[in-house]
Amino acid sequence: MSGHSKWHTIKHKKAALDAKRGKIFTRLIKEIVIAARGGGDPASNARLRTAVTAAKALSMPQDNITRAIKRGTGELEGLTIEEYTYEGYGPGGAAVMVKVATDNKNRSVSDIRHLFGKNGGNMAEQGAVGWMFEMKSSIVVDGELVSEDQLMSVALDAGADDIRNNGDSWQVLSEPGAHQAVLDALQAAKIAVLESEQTALVPKSIVNLEGKDATAMMKLFEAIDDYDDVQNVYGNFEIGDDEDADG
Repeated sequence: MSGHSKWHTIKHKKAALDAKRGKIFTRLIKEIVIAARGGGDPASNARLRTAVTAAKALSMPQDNITRAIKRGTGELEGLTIEEYTYEGYGPGGAAVMVKVATDNKNRSVSDIRHLFGKNGGNMAEQGAVGWMFEMKSSIVVDGELVSEDQLMSVALDAGADDIRNNGDSWQVLSEPGAHQAVLDALQAAKIAVLESEQTALVPKSIVNLEGKDATAMMKLFEAIDDYDDVQNVYGNFEIGDDEDADG
């Protein structure tokens, strides 16, 4: 079992809470708005299709999806949302990448910098840690509802490159161009998808964190992930199952 399962377990529990308080909807709406700039038809816009599929999976009303698409295409007025990626270091020297979607870049970068500093990390210049990650399609499925053999058979046949065990879940990794084919195959096989991202940042190597560094890193991640403008946060660390999330 990968030690990273500790963080993934916490992240999935947190995602459930985020969904209840509507935060997931806010993130998905921003993603739909940004994706729709590449065209408002999900059939010919892979990024938009992925975002709409994720929104429907969480029972987002169709009216919300339609309005978000029209905001992206310019048919409806709204605040201009831009996306940025920030880099930094966390406790124990682990690398952190933060994807942001915001209507106020100056506010966001100032707040993200503050969150790093307050929680034992520091922001870095662009490119400082980005080389430690590669862009991949990432699809996370429920580990309790599918066997490794079944998942490998479906995912690899559809074009996936790798499958990682996160303890309570499996992470299916592919090239971004294979994302929709793999996602379609998993859904056709009725394999429960927990997360789906066409352009996730996946670490090339891993730093193992223990003790105070592990606890501090989880607090940093949660603080950044809680920030309203953050769409996703990535790290190149593993945390063992025996680490205490509460310190």
